[in-house]
Amino acid sequence: MAKIKYAYNTLVYAGEEIEQGIERLARFGYDGVEFVGEPDKMDAGRIRESLGRHQISASSICAIYTPDRDLVSSRPEIRQNAVRYLKSCVDFAKTLGAQGISVTPTANMKIHAEADAATEWKWAVESLREAGSYAGEHGIRLAVEAWNRYENYLINRLEQSLALVTDVGLPNVGCMGDTYHMNIEETDMAQAFRSVGDKLFYVHFADSNRAAPGRGHIDFRPIAQALTDIGYEGYISMELLPPFADPFGGVRMEEFYDRYSQESIEYLRKLFQSI
Repeated sequence: MAKIKYAYNTLVYAGEEIEQGIERLARFGYDGVEFVGEPDKMDAGRIRESLGRHQISASSICAIYTPDRDLVSSRPEIRQNAVRYLKSCVDFAKTLGAQGISVTPTANMKIHAEADAATEWKWAVESLREAGSYAGEHGIRLAVEAWNRYENYLINRLEQSLALVTDVGLPNVGCMGDTYHMNIEETDMAQAFRSVGDKLFYVHFADSNRAAPGRGHIDFRPIAQALTDIGYEGYISMELLPPFADPFGGVRMEEFYDRYSQESIEYLRKLFQSI
């Protein structure tokens, strides 16, 4: 049976020192910690020391794509800035010992194209190939994540992620699925995961309301079965966010800290043990 590893995205642990999040996840038995991709704002050495002290790994870097970090911007300087940003995330990941970085070719909440589809696809391939080549030199993988239509217009389903990955053509560039987004966009989430097979590099779990698994209406059992059947041995990372239009608006919801962190890993361990 494939060995699934569990992580938790610390972007929801806003307002506390990152060492507290690391300690929390180690205490609840997680295998890894996912970190926000803001290398200039974080002390990588201090984080690495904390990971070692708590005997837990860095799983991945959750890269943040803003209007000035857009891999398919019509402005070449913005595309190049996005590539430079991804390279800085590669350096950050290498320092922490993380295995990969999430990639979305367009800025978060960008829902309109700036050029025709073929041109933007060409920009995406070129940008990802440059960033992916650099990542590969440092042993880091890039995972193209599909987001729902309300947050992104270019890559919404895993089949589109796989098409882009195929065109990039690098062994360290693969796909990433997030059950919250997939619940909106995929007809059959389990089949979507099966369809990418060994190109699935990373997985985010959240329920339909972006709360902990088991608190919404997603049936995770066929998804777990699909991941088991394709031999997925990577991380399943919790990416849980508060139920607001602006989940980063500064409202701290206590359940997203200890309660959901503990609930999630207990739920997933029980789920995969039953497969």
